[in-house]
Amino acid sequence: MLRAVLSVNECEQVVREHAATYVGDAFPKVVSEEGSADDFAVLNFPPTETPAGWRPGYYRLDSDLTKLNESLLALSR
Repeated sequence: MLRAVLSVNECEQVVREHAATYVGDAFPKVVSEEGSADDFAVLNFPPTETPAGWRPGYYRLDSDLTKLNESLLALSR
């Protein structure tokens, strides 16, 4: 499990490199769906903290988790 708390600016930087798909207000299913990666990351915006241009709820990032981790590590540099 990879867990990070990001600012809105940091989220937007990560999403530029790793496309995010809005999946609704419930945590996405862990089971593999057709066209979905086996591994995925989840981005969540609570209703009280949703920035302009985003919808409250969960976004799924079907990205290579190693590359996603590298992007997150690059944010701290």
